[in-house]
Amino acid sequence: MQLQDSEIIRKDALKWVTSNKVRLIKVAHKIWEYAETSMEEVKSSKLLADELEKEGFSIELGVASIPTAFVATYGSGHPVIGFLGEYDALPNLSQRALPKKEPLEGGANGHGCGHNLLGTGAAGGIMAAKYAMQKDDLPGTVKYFGCPAEETLVGKVFMTKAGLFNDVDVALTWHPWFSNTVWMASTLAMNSVKFRFRGLTAHAAASPEVGRSALDAVELMDVGANYLREHIIPEARIHYVVTCGGEAPNIIPDFAEVWYFVRAPKQSDVEAIYDRVCEIANGAALMTGTKVDIVFVTATWEYLPSKVLSDLLYRNLKEVGPPRFSKEEKQFAREIAEKFPEEQKKRMSMAYNVPELEKAVKSNLIEYVSPPIDAGKTLPISTDIGEVSAKVPTAQCFTCSFVLGSTLHSWQAAAAAGMGIGHKGMVVASKALALTAIDLITKPQWLRKVRDEFENRTTIYKSSIPKGLEPPLSP
Repeated sequence: MQLQDSEIIRKDALKWVTSNKVRLIKVAHKIWEYAETSMEEVKSSKLLADELEKEGFSIELGVASIPTAFVATYGSGHPVIGFLGEYDALPNLSQRALPKKEPLEGGANGHGCGHNLLGTGAAGGIMAAKYAMQKDDLPGTVKYFGCPAEETLVGKVFMTKAGLFNDVDVALTWHPWFSNTVWMASTLAMNSVKFRFRGLTAHAAASPEVGRSALDAVELMDVGANYLREHIIPEARIHYVVTCGGEAPNIIPDFAEVWYFVRAPKQSDVEAIYDRVCEIANGAALMTGTKVDIVFVTATWEYLPSKVLSDLLYRNLKEVGPPRFSKEEKQFAREIAEKFPEEQKKRMSMAYNVPELEKAVKSNLIEYVSPPIDAGKTLPISTDIGEVSAKVPTAQCFTCSFVLGSTLHSWQAAAAAGMGIGHKGMVVASKALALTAIDLITKPQWLRKVRDEFENRTTIYKSSIPKGLEPPLSP
């Protein structure tokens, strides 16, 4: 294929996004209004699937035994380019598109992580790529993976385990943020597990000798886990919360439950620490005369970004350029930023090496593309994109969709995700993702470099999910 032909195809993809910008914004805003939490994204997933079906994609609903997961496919043969979309909201983050804290409905859900933008932006990217493929008769396949429950690290994990990425050559995604860049950092791998202890109830004053306290077992387990912290790598994390500890002080509880997250920079580290936590649980049961059921919830690998694929995505993000914001949007940003403690804004900016910081702080919205961030670092968070990246070469970009200094899972993020700031960042992401897919199809040398890099890795993917475990359809 001639270089000139490739440029025409790329322009076709960009034209599609520009022509359908209003449509994409309407979809993103509707999902923002739905604000459905993990595994509850019935209307959100249907809306995205319907939009993709209108564009000629074949739709497979309820994949991986998850009602709100789906796959939309166009084309045939290789290369197979995957687009990852998310659409779950967060509890208690209902927020109007205003620069002050004001929920749409008290106690309701909200898109404080911008997944309404993420899912729609990825859909826009793949629809643009499909349009160019069809118009210019390109070979290959593009697949949109509708991935629910990212916030609970379930969707992509069980979709990967179900083999949905087995034929995928690369995976592309993005996330709303306050900068325009490519994410090159790793994250923490994680196991999520519940320990359910069962004992024998009795009157706590009249006949305590008869009882066997499940709560005692939970407390002893937690003590053991806290002593374990001294003997694990410093980068590892163990968190827990007691989800059930009994009903009244004068009743020895015959049931108690504690929920643990075990995190570490590598999945192999998590497995080793997790085994020791399980031994502590068994020891607590032995000491208290109770029994313990270990209920595995989910697990994810650390994020392993493809440098070659990330470089290509970065080139295209630079070509598209950053979002340009109106005077009204900058005023909106200033009003939000006034409410940030200065230390928060400074810390967030320094943590992500934002260049030209002085200029950015004045506008509170970043209108330039900064170099790829945090290469070689491990961020103290977990995401189920890590699971896909262990199986398939994966790259992810950020675009400025939030006000500088905003944290994820905040009302400030939810507000920006429901108006022009978030919408403009989303459109930029759609264009960058579409161009990257077109390049992988029309310039096979890029795909060869990506595959060579991936095949030279020392890590070999293996799911941490126990055999036969079904996706948790509720928290």
